[in-house]
Amino acid sequence: QVQLGESGGGLVQAGGSLRLSCTASGLPFSSYHMGWFRQAPGKERDFVAAISRSGITTYYAGSVKGRFTISRDNAKNAVYLQMNSLKPEDAAVYYCAADSGVTVRARPSDYDYWGQGTQVTVSS
Repeated sequence: QVQLGESGGGLVQAGGSLRLSCTASGLPFSSYHMGWFRQAPGKERDFVAAISRSGITTYYAGSVKGRFTISRDNAKNAVYLQMNSLKPEDAAVYYCAADSGVTVRARPSDYDYWGQGTQVTVSS
C-alpha cells in the first residue's frame, strides 16, 4: 500500500520558519513528481510547490516564491518544504502528494497519492 506521511507542522510566529517533511512508502519514489498543497478552513486546496523526479526542476506558487523551498532526497524517499518568513495567511493544513505524470503539474486532480496533512499555524 502506498503511504505518504507529513510531519513538521506546528505553531510559529509570523516571520518565523518551519520545515515540513514527507516520507513515502509503497511506491517507486524517484518515478514520481512531488508536490505540496495547502488548504485553509473553508477554502480550496491550493498549489504551493512542486519538484520533478530528479529534483532539478521546481515550481512555486507566486504567494510563496522566494520564501519557501521545496527539495527531495530520493535515497530517503522524502520531500521537504522549507518555509521561511511565514505569514498568517500561510496558515493551513499542508499536504504532500505524488504525481506519476510526465511533466510537473500544479493541479490537485493531477496527483495520484496524498498524505494526511500536517497543520501549520502562524500567529500575528
